[in-house]
Amino acid sequence: MGQIVLTAKVSHVPTMLLSERPGRLQGKRQSSIDAHREIARRARALGADTIVVLDTHWMVNAGYHVNSNARFCGTYTSHEFPQFIQGLEYDYPGNPALGDLIAAKATEAGVHTLSHQVPTLDLEYGTLVPLRYMNPEGDLKAVSVAAYCTVHSFDSSRRLGAAIRAAVEASDAKVLLVASGSLSHKIWENELYEANNGTFTISREFNRQCDLRVLELWEKGEIAPFLRMLPDYAIHCSGEGTMHDTFMLFGALGWDDYRGRGEIVGEYFPSSGTGQANVIFPLS
Repeated sequence: MGQIVLTAKVSHVPTMLLSERPGRLQGKRQSSIDAHREIARRARALGADTIVVLDTHWMVNAGYHVNSNARFCGTYTSHEFPQFIQGLEYDYPGNPALGDLIAAKATEAGVHTLSHQVPTLDLEYGTLVPLRYMNPEGDLKAVSVAAYCTVHSFDSSRRLGAAIRAAVEASDAKVLLVASGSLSHKIWENELYEANNGTFTISREFNRQCDLRVLELWEKGEIAPFLRMLPDYAIHCSGEGTMHDTFMLFGALGWDDYRGRGEIVGEYFPSSGTGQANVIFPLS
């Protein structure tokens, strides 16, 4: 019987990659890189063999979609930020059986979901950035689930999350489930970016205060109040991908039946106007 051994909500900011290189950003995102490594260390200690990433950079317009390729191999350059992410080489094994099972369980539950094994279906950087730091040896299998959902209800994403858990438990996989996306996500307006040192600041104080309150609720284990505010938070604070990754994550955790507490790994930090954090949600 399979099991989700650990879950996390994580950042995937491109400046994590720039933080590795000489220049003005060198070392600036080390805390987030270290957080990804620590999350993976704990997951491996719990026996994880697969990472399922809920990717808010994979945009879909109809149905839910799972990238279930047997292998992910290529060289990635971001269309959004080609100055930040270019020539990123990657090579990871996939878990087609689990990807197919996720789609089947979700569709059985009334959430139309397709699993794809198409070699030319590439990964987005919402998946590639976490895999870079969580799976540098390429020993863990990967599955990517689209979580930038443009015409999907919050409730259907919650139910997809529950289906992901059902699929894992019906498989033989030990899974680290990662919701890859920011907290608030109002990127600085282009004409204001440089004047506000945009790489290192948040664009709205309202968003920062909401982010901090959310992190406080998570740390206290006050999950039910957070879930009641989540739809408004996702909209009014411009959540990345409207935070469908977070609806999926808590759907997998059991929604308001979840009794765990979030553990912030590293620090909350602003990036290009957005609010970022890496948070573990353990399962008993």
